[in-house]
Amino acid sequence: MRKLTIASMASRVLAAAAAIGLCAALTACGSSNTSSDTNSSDSSSKSSSSSSSSSSSLKNMKQIPGITASGELGKKPTISFATPKTVDDNSYAILQKGDGETIGAKDRVCAQGIYVSAKDGSEMGSTWEKNTPDCSLDMSTLDDTNVYKELIVGQKINTTIAIGINDSNSSGTSYIMVLTLVSKTTDGTHATGDKVADVPADLPKVTLAKNGKPSIDMNGYKGSDSLVAQPLIKGKGAEVQESNTVKVQYTGWLLDGTQFDSSWDKGTPISFSLSQVVKGWTQGLTGQTVGSQVLLVVPPDLGYGDKATGSIPANSTLVFVVDILAAY
Repeated sequence: MRKLTIASMASRVLAAAAAIGLCAALTACGSSNTSSDTNSSDSSSKSSSSSSSSSSSLKNMKQIPGITASGELGKKPTISFATPKTVDDNSYAILQKGDGETIGAKDRVCAQGIYVSAKDGSEMGSTWEKNTPDCSLDMSTLDDTNVYKELIVGQKINTTIAIGINDSNSSGTSYIMVLTLVSKTTDGTHATGDKVADVPADLPKVTLAKNGKPSIDMNGYKGSDSLVAQPLIKGKGAEVQESNTVKVQYTGWLLDGTQFDSSWDKGTPISFSLSQVVKGWTQGLTGQTVGSQVLLVVPPDLGYGDKATGSIPANSTLVFVVDILAAY
């Protein structure tokens, strides 16, 4: 069973919609608003059981009929439906209406998930037992035409949603992913926290624009044979783990002050797994805290080594200023 990643599901939803002609590049995919139906709940109720027979629906996703969830809101639900069941890929059902805060268009959503076999109703996987919710779904990065964004924005925390999935494998596995939206946060746009006072004087000097974008004075700095990971701003968020995906703003320079890359200039932060970047980033960001700004000096053996990469010459020491906006 593949890892539960709702951000990848969002991509699949959009791709599926586009493949059958439901989205056009300059036309919004559906404007229906589910808030009037899905946001109402009895907050005094300790449990909820509901079916997919919601009166409202999304223009670009079919509803799954005949599936219910029962149990206390915000806890692992019990899922029921007649088996075997046929589901359309990326079909949906609102199984429980939440009682928490309303999810906004710029929120990051954390969800607990269950995979349930459509063939026999058996549980194929779950994040509930180890309490490892997936926080990969960042609504702020989804285009307003994305049907996944339409499905989730306006829902309340503790809402439970079912998504139909048909794998394109030889066995044609068909299952239902059941997501309970358990929390939400809003990512920052730049580092926030306390300015670090004891930054070594011989390191490059960083100056910030009003929006947080860094510029740099190399200050005669000649580099280092070992990794430097110097916090400039100490954030108050969670500690970054080596296994995390992080969302960052960053700029990179060569030692002569030449800028070779910047997310700031591209107009948007980026997200990536720390297992998929150069070792200097993995080692330098692990143990830092969300909200921090970190000066990284990456020697060649922890960067791109003796291979030229784009505008980066071989055997280059790289200098980065990285704002850590989220880790999940």
